[in-house]
Order: sequence, then C-alpha cells, then structure tokens
Amino acid sequence: MLRDSLKSKPPSPALLRREHSLMALTVLGLIAGSLLLVAPIGHRTQAVIDRCGVSADLASLDMNLPHVAQALAAGGPVVIVAFGSSSTYGTGASARDKTYPSRLAALLARRLPGANIEVLNRGIGGEAAAATLARIDTDVIASHPDLVIWQVGTNDILRDVDPVAAGAVIREGVLRMQRAGIDVVLMDVQFAPPVIQHATFREMERVIAAEGSALGVPVIRRFAMMREWVEEGQMPLSVMLARDHLHMTDASYDCLARSIGRGIVLAARSSGS
Repeated sequence: MLRDSLKSKPPSPALLRREHSLMALTVLGLIAGSLLLVAPIGHRTQAVIDRCGVSADLASLDMNLPHVAQALAAGGPVVIVAFGSSSTYGTGASARDKTYPSRLAALLARRLPGANIEVLNRGIGGEAAAATLARIDTDVIASHPDLVIWQVGTNDILRDVDPVAAGAVIREGVLRMQRAGIDVVLMDVQFAPPVIQHATFREMERVIAAEGSALGVPVIRRFAMMREWVEEGQMPLSVMLARDHLHMTDASYDCLARSIGRGIVLAARSSGS
C-alpha cells in the first residue's frame, strides 16, 4: 500500500524543472550531432560566401584585346596602364601593394606565369575626365602600353559635370589611344553614398556604357559590381568603403582586381587558342 501511494504521488516542481532541463539538453545534443553528421568539420568552410562573386552578366567582361594577344604571342613584354583618379592611385588602401593595379599585377603573374606583364599605376586623385585627358600623351602613350584601363566618371559626378560633356571627353581620349595602337577598357563609377547623392550618377553610368559600345571597348561595370556585393550580403559598406565612405579598401580593391584579371586572362587564352 505504501508503494502504491508513493507511485501515485505527483512529482515536485523541482523534479519537473530538472527533467525539463535534461530533456532540453538531450534535444540540443541530438541537433548538434545531426549537424555534425550532415556537415563534417572538414567541409563546413565550403559554405563561406565568396565576397568577390558577381552575377554572370557582370562577370562576363567579354574583352577583345588584340594588342595584348599580339604582345603575348611575341613573348612579351605586355605593358598595362591603369589610368584614372583616386581609385586607380589607391586612396583608401593600407599600402601600395594593396591597390587594384598592384593586386592585378600579382594576379596576372600567377595566372600567366610565362608572360612578362607590367602594370603601371597612372592614377592621380581628384581628377575629373578632362584633367585626365590632358595627360594621355605623357602618362599613357609615351609608355607604349598594350592595354589601358581607364577608370573615369566619379569625380565628374561629384563636381556635377554634365555627363554628356564627360562622354565627349571620354570619346576623344579613347580614340586617341586607339589610334596609338592601344587596347582600351573603360571602368565606370564607384558605388558609394556621396556618389548616389548626386542626381547625375545614373546618367553618367549610361553615358560611359554608351561610349564603350559605340567605340567597341569593354566597360567594367564597377558601380553594379559594388552594389551587388552590398545587396547580396557579400561585403557590407563598412568593409567595402574606407572611413570617408567614398574610397575603396584593401578588400574591395582586391575583388576589383580579381574581376579585371579574370577578364584579361580569358581574353589572352581565347586569343591564343
């Protein structure tokens, strides 16, 4: 009878709490165990997001670089001039070897080890398109490059330059370089709060794309790339932009160089096949 009375006695609140705690720990242990079975430690790092990745239409630069291909076929050297303003100079980078031209040179050396490729940094901070145009002869043509990557447009937006006028400057500069036997690639503006606060940024983007299409030169759509890095959660603004909220950082310069480098390598290999 005593045994029966003990069996029928309800558990104490303290005992219930203890049982619930044990059940919770058991469930958590099962969940953790199942995660380990599904994703072993050696494979979980594969799920890390590629912060430099972009959609297919942005990744496909579709470069046609006949002068670069000719120089490579002849055994080099291949001279590339990075031409532009502060994004080319490398404002925001922690060191000179972290700028996009330096990162591009390192990437090309790894991807095309048999080639002698030199990347010259001809960026001057603060320049609008007209000021950059004025030094094409001395800073570009005099170096006899095979390829010029012209980063242009951002300072024109910040100074409220008419995009149509900037387009005319770009057209003149590209034509002069093409007549000198140089492959040209344009790079459009950067995605940053001070840029999109100006009403002309979309028109400048459109003008640069239109000039590239009319002149038959590829356009690196930097604005769209950077916006995608942020919107897709690959690179927050605090990582992509320096403390001034305008210039790029080591991380974004590296991603930019990787994108440009892939385009150059694909163009070189397709021309050589």
